Amino acid sequence: MNNSTILRVMFLGALAIMGIIAMQAYWVVNTWNINEEEFNNKVNLALYNVARSLAELNEGILPPRNIVNRRTTNYYVVNIESEIDANNLEYFLQKEFEKLALYVDFEYAVFDCHTNEMVYGNYCSYSPLEKKNLELGDLPQYNEFTYYFGVKFPSRSGYLFGKMQLSVFFSVILLLTIIFFAFTMFVILRQKRLSELQKDFINNMTHEFKTPISTVKIAADVLMTHPRIQEDERLSRYANIVKEQNQRLNNQVEKVLQLAKIEQGSFELKPEWVEIKGLLQNIVESVAVNVEKLGGTLTLDAPIEETLIKADRLHLTNILHNLLDNAIKYCRDTPQIVISAALVQRHLQLRIADQGIGISKENLPKVFQKFYRIPTGNVHKVKGFGLGLYYVKSICEAHGWEISLDSQEGQGTTVHITIPQEAPAKWFLAWTQRLAKEKTPVTSNI
Repeated sequence: MNNSTILRVMFLGALAIMGIIAMQAYWVVNTWNINEEEFNNKVNLALYNVARSLAELNEGILPPRNIVNRRTTNYYVVNIESEIDANNLEYFLQKEFEKLALYVDFEYAVFDCHTNEMVYGNYCSYSPLEKKNLELGDLPQYNEFTYYFGVKFPSRSGYLFGKMQLSVFFSVILLLTIIFFAFTMFVILRQKRLSELQKDFINNMTHEFKTPISTVKIAADVLMTHPRIQEDERLSRYANIVKEQNQRLNNQVEKVLQLAKIEQGSFELKPEWVEIKGLLQNIVESVAVNVEKLGGTLTLDAPIEETLIKADRLHLTNILHNLLDNAIKYCRDTPQIVISAALVQRHLQLRIADQGIGISKENLPKVFQKFYRIPTGNVHKVKGFGLGLYYVKSICEAHGWEISLDSQEGQGTTVHITIPQEAPAKWFLAWTQRLAKEKTPVTSNI
């Protein structure tokens, strides 16, 4: 994942989170306002009914206006213009609050006009534990009325929050989501930094390998051509081993460098017209020697005379060698390999099948991953870095080819590569131009 993609993900994620936070904040505030308005309406209605009940009990009448006055967010003063019996007041308050399903703790006090003081009545609680940590008894006077009582709701905020449990729950979920997103981005950035350090290290290391590999190659060539080395069979064999292993190491280094170029986007194909059957025959001839040494067979079945494809010859040769090397390395007893090629609906179908150890179903989806090797416990007969099939898939994708792999454990593996052909006019023109260059024009005098 490159830097621009990560920045784009972070920016879009931040926008999405800010939008969700804004919507959640609006929802919470709106819910609070609705609950607060509902609470205030219920309290006003209940206190008005209490005042009317007290007036009827005293055979009096209510004042024409300003009966219920809200002094603070949780303190109300009720004017009834008649004497108030505290016992009747508490009964009517509980009755009206319960009628409106307003189960909230409250306290009340009655104004005594003889002493000019608020006489505290009682604290009525629906949940005894709610009385803790509350400031009680602070019910101030209201000098504009003569006969009135005050009602205060000390746990009003807790009551409103209790009605917002769903909103609070979703707010907590949102907070956890934001924390998880932030942690995820932190992990992604850290892993990207470590991955870049790893890639830089591998690239620098492989470049540093090129110089000693070239030096060893020159030294091996000199040794192999020296007369005394050629005369000694043992030394000649050792010199040949040095050269072969040096070439193997060089191939691995080149593979790593090519993969690094592919991942950095600096990889460029050099496509050309390739006569596929001739290429396959050359590859079979070079690999058949190793197969025969192991007592196996390598068969080519390609009835595709004079078929051209547009491909990078070097990388096409490399991926075919990689696939054949895997078929040889992962054979059971002796390698039995079949390479087939056929034209199907203007597509070239390449197939490399072996009868080797195969791949288990759980490992099959992972074989094209970089550095992935099928677990073999403590058995390490087959060496490698897990780059071969990753390189093959990368080259196929760079060409726009399709590659798939079928395998069953113990029954062998088959690799399919589908190569779309160019328009007939193009490859036919290229083929005729190639023939024209190879043949000498014949002139006749008539």
